[in-house]
Amino acid sequence: MAAPMLRCTSWVRWCGTPGLSGVLLLGLRAAHSGAQGLLAAQKARGLFKEFFPDRGTKIELPELFDRRTAGHLPQTIYCGFDPTADSLHVGHLLTLLGLFHFQRAGHNVIALVGGATARLGDPSGRTKEREALDAERVQSNARALRRELETLAAHHQQLFTNGRTWGSFTVLDNSIWYQQQHLVDFLAAVGGHFRMGTLLSRQSVQTRLKSPEGMSLAEFLYQVLQAYDFYYLFQRYGCRVQLGGSDQLGNIMSGYEFIHKLTGEDVFGITVPLITSTTGAKLGKSAGNAVWLNRDKTSPFELYQFFVRQQDDSVERYLKLFTFLPLPEIDHIMQQHVKEPEKRGPQKRLAAEVTKLVHGQEGLDSAKRCTQALYHSSIDALEVMSDQELKELFKEASFSELVLDPGTSVLDTCRKANAIPDGPRGYRMITEGGVSINHRQVTNPESVLVVGQHILKNGLSLLKIGKRNFYIIKWLQL
Repeated sequence: MAAPMLRCTSWVRWCGTPGLSGVLLLGLRAAHSGAQGLLAAQKARGLFKEFFPDRGTKIELPELFDRRTAGHLPQTIYCGFDPTADSLHVGHLLTLLGLFHFQRAGHNVIALVGGATARLGDPSGRTKEREALDAERVQSNARALRRELETLAAHHQQLFTNGRTWGSFTVLDNSIWYQQQHLVDFLAAVGGHFRMGTLLSRQSVQTRLKSPEGMSLAEFLYQVLQAYDFYYLFQRYGCRVQLGGSDQLGNIMSGYEFIHKLTGEDVFGITVPLITSTTGAKLGKSAGNAVWLNRDKTSPFELYQFFVRQQDDSVERYLKLFTFLPLPEIDHIMQQHVKEPEKRGPQKRLAAEVTKLVHGQEGLDSAKRCTQALYHSSIDALEVMSDQELKELFKEASFSELVLDPGTSVLDTCRKANAIPDGPRGYRMITEGGVSINHRQVTNPESVLVVGQHILKNGLSLLKIGKRNFYIIKWLQL
């Protein structure tokens, strides 16, 4: 059995927690020019919101990223992602972007999948307890998140290079260091270093304790495990900085206190803002408004359109948060937008940058093809679309595979696809102009299908009945 690792790099007398009185809103202090190139730059973009603690006892946060004082040594930064679903969503992108900005500056970053902590459920920002997930479900979700994180890191590396030497991107799972531990041994080694009064004072805990449902012991202990994660990564990987959403500040504080009490060393937390809907609700699975990063749950076209539809009053902020575009370039994009607002240039650029990061160049090309096919009735776009793209674009559409017999007519096609009723009523739907094939209206039920007109080069036909009912037909034996 692997006992909890509690090796200490140095021991100092514990005299309280420095800096608990507040957090540093970056920009109040400009200690070192090297740090200004990273920390203050991200504060200017709005990506980094809060720093904790406001002052270190031995070293301050800007010093860690100042090459002159840190001896050119890269730092290690981590962020956790609990596998409560089998995909990340747009709400997770800002913490990922934060990791990527550190990586681009030459620092090493760790994306930690919470294969163990997801079993407890993080109470932060929640009004009621999460639905319990069994071990098999969590393991399956964790595998999916690891693949997704690795894919995102690969897209970042391949498509957004900046000519500088980058740090490493590592994906870990905290179930690795918890699965061999026994409960009593863990509590005996770790539990004595946490004070109940401090744990109970966290806002996330207070909110839940005052709610009608209350708070379970499993949820209450979540901050202890997250604190231990930070400690483990500090000991094994020299990780001094934890990145998280603004609702994670209490958990980050617990990690700081635990590490400082055991080692006397300074560690830090950085929060990023939470992304909310137009109604102010946090984007995510629990709120039922998640825009997923997994293509099987949210297609590249849907992700692209989510950002294209952003309002003018938020698009500049989103360009700064969700892209790597330099601020002067964003300023230029917004100036052009003032001159030609009807072109929605900032929204399209935002959508393109995010879709390319999440789904790669192929995913962005797919989103643009789907956009042309749906909103611009482009036959050329339809002809090069794959079966998968058509299914993603017309999610409610019926999909049929039919054999093209000699002399097959428009009426035959509609009936075989179960798109129109039998008898005179279905016949009239065609003659009265209620049917189109590949965006072209057809009014003669007896017209024989023509390859290249009714049947596209990719062997598909898009049949539309009325305004909203779509049918996709894949022709066999052409």
